Parts: sequence; C-alpha cells; structure tokens
Amino acid sequence: MPPIFKTNRRLALSSIALAAIGFIAIPAAVAQTAWPTKPVRIVVPFAPGGTTDILARAIAPELTRVFGQPFIVDNRAGAGGNVGADLVAKSPGDGYTLLMGTVGTHGINKSLYSKMPFDPQKDFAPVTLVAGVPNVMVMNADKAAKLGINSVTDFVKYAKAHPGQFSMASSGNGTSIHLAGELFKSQTGIFMTHIPYRGSGPALLDLVGGSVDVMFDNLPSAMPQIKGGKLKAFAVTSAQRSTAMPELPTVEEAGKLKGFEASSWFGLLAPAGTPPEVVSRIQQEVAKALATPAIKEKMLAQGAIPSGNTPQEFAKMIEAEIAKWALVVKASGAKVD
Repeated sequence: MPPIFKTNRRLALSSIALAAIGFIAIPAAVAQTAWPTKPVRIVVPFAPGGTTDILARAIAPELTRVFGQPFIVDNRAGAGGNVGADLVAKSPGDGYTLLMGTVGTHGINKSLYSKMPFDPQKDFAPVTLVAGVPNVMVMNADKAAKLGINSVTDFVKYAKAHPGQFSMASSGNGTSIHLAGELFKSQTGIFMTHIPYRGSGPALLDLVGGSVDVMFDNLPSAMPQIKGGKLKAFAVTSAQRSTAMPELPTVEEAGKLKGFEASSWFGLLAPAGTPPEVVSRIQQEVAKALATPAIKEKMLAQGAIPSGNTPQEFAKMIEAEIAKWALVVKASGAKVD
C-alpha cells in the first residue's frame, strides 16, 4: 500500500478512535452535570419550629440558589424521627430525596427502639454534618418563679420533695431531648412523667403555655423563648458552656453531675446508592454555605456550631455516636417498644 494511503488510513482510524472516546465521555459529563433537573426534597423528620427544621430551612435557599432547582423542606414527623427517616431510607438513591438526620435518628434510636424500620448506616449515604448544638434545661418561667426554682439544685430539691409532680416534654421518643431528660432523671434520682411530642415546636408551645413543666430542648429553638422571658434556663447539657449563652453553667457544673453530657447534632443524608458525585456536590456546597459570614454568625448566635465535614468524616462520626449512645440508653434504662 502506498505510504500516503497508509497515512490517511492511520488518520482515519485515529479520528474514529477519538470520536468513540468523545461519544463515551459526553454522556459521562452529562451524567455529572444533569443533576438536579427537578426539585429536591429535604425531609425533616419532626414538626416545624424545632432546630432540625430551622437548620434545614437555613440551608435550603442556599442550595436552591446554587443548583437552580428548588430544595423543598418536607416535615414528616413521628416515632422519634423514624417515620421521616424511614421514608428517605426507602426512597430511590437518585439525589432527589435527602434527610436532615439527627443524633436521634442516626445515633440513639438503634439502641432505644426494640424494632427499627431501617438501618441508620446501611440504608443511608452520609452527606455532611450541618451543625452540633447543646441542649438546654428550661422550665416554664411563671411556674419556676411561683415555686422559687432558680437553679438545677433548686429543681432537684423540689422534685425530690414532690415526687411525680413534674412533667417533662420532649420532641419525641429517642431524641437527644428525651435522652438528656432520662439521663438527668437517672443521675439525680428524681421522677418526671415523660410526654413525647412530634417535634420541638409543639412541645415548646405547651411548655410556654404551662401544660408541661420542663424540657431539655435544643438551644437554637429554645433561645427566643428564653430571651423573651417565657422560659427559665438553668443549664446547658454540653461538656462546655455555650458561647451563645456563656452565663449558663453546664448541668455537670450546676448539678454536680459528673460526666453529664447529652448534646445534639444534625446532618444531611441521602438514601444508600445515591451517586457519590451527587453526594460530593451537595457536601461541597453546604460546606461553602456554612462558611459564609452571614450563615455562620447566625448559627453561632443561636448556639449552633456549623460543620460541613466530608461524607467519610460524617460516616465515622455516626458509627462513634451509635456506640456512645448505646451506653447512655443502657445507663438511663430507657426503652421504646
């Protein structure tokens, strides 16, 4: 074959090969950039008004702006967050359904509930930790004033002298709000009737209204009522004082309860099988949003500490939290059938 034809043949084959590579590469690029082509749902497994809801609604507009599709908050309350979490666990792993998970749904409930409708590790792809927050022990301010209760020690003294008089509200069975109260009961030896709600929002309404007496609520959702004088705050449940309300002691300090700690955290998760590139894109944009001065300062002012860690770091954290809370559940004696 003449050299010119060999050269042309080689060029033709090279062109075909390049075209084939381009044909293969274009769909891969499209696959990475196509998502999202429709609205994305962020399931909040509690009623509106609580910290889980507050944080979801803080990041949803940022994700909407970046990705050009609505990120819609969908409240699905019930069973200490298990109803909403289970809905996400059984959703397609296509990036269009996310969960604002909590220490309850992905740390506590596995040990607290005798039967779980989902596996908090196998059925989810962790995206990122959004924020960690302390809980705060609060009481109806009018009732606290009437009974002369101004501190943790006052509360314990009165509760021991009047067993069974106090009711303790929570955002649901298995939440850190519930477990913080159970741990407090077990370490102080007092009894309070636990009244679970379908979220922190409705529980706070009844606490302010005087239908229930005390709550170990997440600091961000309780803070407006504390500052408004409707709730009397005694202490935070974290190991250290909160920078948002540094005047409040920890429960360990105020009640001389060594080792007392029952804080909360909130993070985004997707159904297992969600494409890693989609998970990574969401994590990166959430991390960017949490680092902006406006959102960061707002969260810190509310008592929340923003994170934005990687999916791998979040997965390791969930594993550690499950082990940690198994010990707390066992020590408190709490169980939900």
